[in-house]
Amino acid sequence: MDTYSKGKRVAIIQARMNSSRLPGKVLIDLGGQPMLQRVITRTRRAKLVDEVMVATTDDASDDPVEEFCRQQGVAVFRGSQFDVLDRFYQAARQCEADVIVRLTADCPLLDPQVVDHTLEEFFKSGADFAANRLPPPWKRTYPIGLDTEVCYFSGLERAWKEADQPHQREHVMPYFYDQEGRFKVLLVNHDPDYGAERWTVDTPQDLELVRLIFAHYNNRDDFSWYDVLELKNLHPEWFAINAGIHHKTALDVDERANGK
Repeated sequence: MDTYSKGKRVAIIQARMNSSRLPGKVLIDLGGQPMLQRVITRTRRAKLVDEVMVATTDDASDDPVEEFCRQQGVAVFRGSQFDVLDRFYQAARQCEADVIVRLTADCPLLDPQVVDHTLEEFFKSGADFAANRLPPPWKRTYPIGLDTEVCYFSGLERAWKEADQPHQREHVMPYFYDQEGRFKVLLVNHDPDYGAERWTVDTPQDLELVRLIFAHYNNRDDFSWYDVLELKNLHPEWFAINAGIHHKTALDVDERANGK
């Protein structure tokens, strides 16, 4: 066991087909593979992650996600469409996770070294929750699309029991950080600050950029986020494609949860 062992560490990837801005995106083709496969492959290369699980919804629209995971031999859990906190908690229970790494299926450029670094800082700090991004008033310094959040199962269980606000249930982790002093929180930062970079896939423009990036690397999965930064210096016009996209915040709530 390595220095940072704290029980079973499971990366749970949040995935659903019914995206409000780019429906079907999690299984959309990205250089010859579904985007979800890209996320799974890159996550599995994190040295401090013991297991990878996909948490999707029990809505019929996510049947293809379950089918894909089963075909690929990836653990999958299906739960509430809008109470994502419950979905994550039940998934973590099912796989008997001691430490949960929350990732999302719309981040195909996530970097296993960033996942490992966030876990290392989490264990060393003694925090209850660690992340390399938090909403304002905090300042993120990692690109949007490398988002990694870490907590213990005990903390997730407390959040599951106590969180009662819609945004806390939909965005899984806000209960850890939206009230000072409730938990010990660590924000993992990077210097220099690259927090303005947008490498997630939530719109057609985002998808166009990420496809260009993968194509540049011959659709491999072994390039790092530092390689992507270097690529921006070569092709700044590519990264202008999605520069004007508004990023959702932890306070945004999907109106479909209320039947709107």
